Amino acid sequence: MTINKSRLESFSDGVISVSLTLMLYQIQLPAEFNWTGVRAEAPHFFGYVLSFIYVGIYWNNHHHLFQMVRGINGKVMWANLNLLFWLTMIPITTTWTGKSEFSEIPTALYAFVLFMCAVSYWILQRVIMASERQGSMLAG
Repeated sequence: MTINKSRLESFSDGVISVSLTLMLYQIQLPAEFNWTGVRAEAPHFFGYVLSFIYVGIYWNNHHHLFQMVRGINGKVMWANLNLLFWLTMIPITTTWTGKSEFSEIPTALYAFVLFMCAVSYWILQRVIMASERQGSMLAG
């Protein structure tokens, strides 16, 4: 059974854009409009910037990967959902890490989520390569 590739790409783009938007909503304006207030919000902003770049890299790589894919089957769809699950965990771990000012447990959880994003992207690549037939740029 083949699934419409553009539908999966659109869904993925939507999930990723909502994830980025949720991260942005967690940024608060400084309580004081001076350098002290800005410094107090710096960990939140720093976490947002790092996470935005990280998710942006995954979105870009996802886009280029799916440009080479000819068809989507159920395995590819589920591997893609696995990646999206871990990417959507980034906003909550980013917020928790920033609010805790990079305390040990939130930072470790953030690192774990980033690691699982990498693992799930690797799985997605392998599933796609296995599902592509000879003649594809992705066929192993």
